[in-house]
Amino acid sequence: MSVIRKRFIAGAVCPKCQSQDTLMLWQKNAFDYLECKKCHYRQSQTVDGSDSHIKDKKLQIEIFTLK
Repeated sequence: MSVIRKRFIAGAVCPKCQSQDTLMLWQKNAFDYLECKKCHYRQSQTVDGSDSHIKDKKLQIEIFTLK
């Protein structure tokens, strides 16, 4: 049995309840999970960063690496 390490994200604000320092992040089965401990808001994405589960690509934010 493996232990899942959950980490709090310092300074992060929950998009639902706007509480600061309540978001935790962990990985399980090739997904990153984000959860608010106060309001139980939850979000997930694949570990590689692809958001194939997002249907409306207009809402997707891209991250570019500077060269």
